[in-house]
Amino acid sequence: MPNNSSACFQTAGGTFLLNITPSFMSETELKRTAEQKSVQSTDPMERLRFKCLTRGAAGIKEFSRIFRIADSNDDAKLTFMELKRICHVYRLNISDIDIQKIFATVDKDDSGSASFDEFLVALRPPMNSNRLKLIEMAFKKLDKNGNGVVAIDDLKGVYNCKKSQKFISGEKTEEEIFKEFLKNFEIDGHVDGRVTKEEFLNYYSGVSAAIDTDVYFDLMMRNSWKL
Repeated sequence: MPNNSSACFQTAGGTFLLNITPSFMSETELKRTAEQKSVQSTDPMERLRFKCLTRGAAGIKEFSRIFRIADSNDDAKLTFMELKRICHVYRLNISDIDIQKIFATVDKDDSGSASFDEFLVALRPPMNSNRLKLIEMAFKKLDKNGNGVVAIDDLKGVYNCKKSQKFISGEKTEEEIFKEFLKNFEIDGHVDGRVTKEEFLNYYSGVSAAIDTDVYFDLMMRNSWKL
């Protein structure tokens, strides 16, 4: 979760400060907690999950992005060697033995490959239906045209950033402010100005991992997105 994770927008209901991440756990705290849990955990998949989250809330999203790039034949299938290569590229420091155990949990038929989408479901921190529903509601609010991708044009159709101090002062244009907002969902300098539903879910699964109680998560999402 980036330090600059808020923006001043205006809707039909008035102006508000949109904070997309909870104030009760900073990005640094999330990384530190994930690092501790990655050491304590004895489950290889859980250890991989926390290793990803040591990169922040967008860590699992970045893991997914690396796979999409590495999937040269575009079959959305994950092999052991691909998983090993992704862990190496992402510098997660996972042993070959653990990678074998992780892969075995998703390659249930011993075919040598597994659906990456199913792997991603296993990798994400578990979330109950209430949390998933809140994330779905937030994305739907942003995805104005319903195409499953949030881009600057979607934000322009939902929010007015002209109350932003950076816009008023001339420091940034409207488009620059929206790009800055979308950066919250990016990591390691990868910024394409688009957020897919999968990326949004991957990001908030990381946020969810840092919040123990459903009450806090519900409050954070409703306050952040005015749900």
